[in-house]
Amino acid sequence: MRIVFLNSLEKKSSDAVSGGAQVWIGEEEGLWRMGWNETTAEGEQETIWYEGGSWSEMLHVYRHRLVVKLGEGYRPVIEGIWDEREEFQGRGMAAQKLICYSELHGNEEFYNELCAWRRKKASADRKAPYMIASNRLLRLISVFKPWTTEELLQLPGVGESKAAEYGPELLEMAQAQGGERPGDFPLGWVEQNIDEDVFRSWMYKQKEAKFKLEMEKFSTRRVVLESLAQGLDLQEICVRTNLDRREAVELLELLEKDGYTTDSLVQLELKDMPTEQQNEVWKAFEEMGDSFLKPVLQRVYDQETLDAGGLDKLYERLRLLRISYRRHKERAPKAG
Repeated sequence: MRIVFLNSLEKKSSDAVSGGAQVWIGEEEGLWRMGWNETTAEGEQETIWYEGGSWSEMLHVYRHRLVVKLGEGYRPVIEGIWDEREEFQGRGMAAQKLICYSELHGNEEFYNELCAWRRKKASADRKAPYMIASNRLLRLISVFKPWTTEELLQLPGVGESKAAEYGPELLEMAQAQGGERPGDFPLGWVEQNIDEDVFRSWMYKQKEAKFKLEMEKFSTRRVVLESLAQGLDLQEICVRTNLDRREAVELLELLEKDGYTTDSLVQLELKDMPTEQQNEVWKAFEEMGDSFLKPVLQRVYDQETLDAGGLDKLYERLRLLRISYRRHKERAPKAG
């Protein structure tokens, strides 16, 4: 196997090296292998992170697995394994450090009280809880305990409208907590009270979930493309990917935008839909546009059909037909 990339990392504890590792990428006859060699008290242990023929998939795995190790405290001996210029610079770093501090010094009792308040408020206002306040904002309030509107506005995630609508209740709850606060406002002191290495590890852990989701999306996309090539139907694709039918059709729409052809699957799924009905949907797209499906649904189907149930199936057919319609529209010669 030919090694094409290798870098060493160290894990420090109290300024002393407590562990070492190497991350490597190799290639042999078109197949990629990637692994992690970690040195412990018991000796060297190798873990294979990836084996396969897709460079793109391997990079998704690399980003996720590496950020997990960086979050555990490993740091590269030679820079270049990770571009940190965008990670730890910029105006957003002050806000990230406030969030980091609030999570490292949590006030769980007050945080739970704020969560209970949010649930009641969301129920009364008929809003989703996140529209009232995010978990992170509630943690910030629970730790820093702002007592005035000016202080509340210094917390990331609070704007003038949120402060006006919910500020009085939040401030009243914070004032009722009493006791000392971790520090006064403004909160510039926070930056000096966070260890830089602890903050880096926290930042990497924030990216871990993001990269994992990206990796899973890429893998799902690959499975769908393989399924299309094998001529599988929508139900078989759902079984392979654990997507529901709507999610699978939405992914097919994205693949079409990226230039992949899903025509065989679309025809397979619509084989039981009468041609006359398909033509009516097509005509409705031409006359009403294809941005919104509900007007097309109401144009094509009578009220008795809509009241009979099975709306999910009807919408699925409209989405599949829209894929074909949009492909046809893109390929049609432009006037002039």
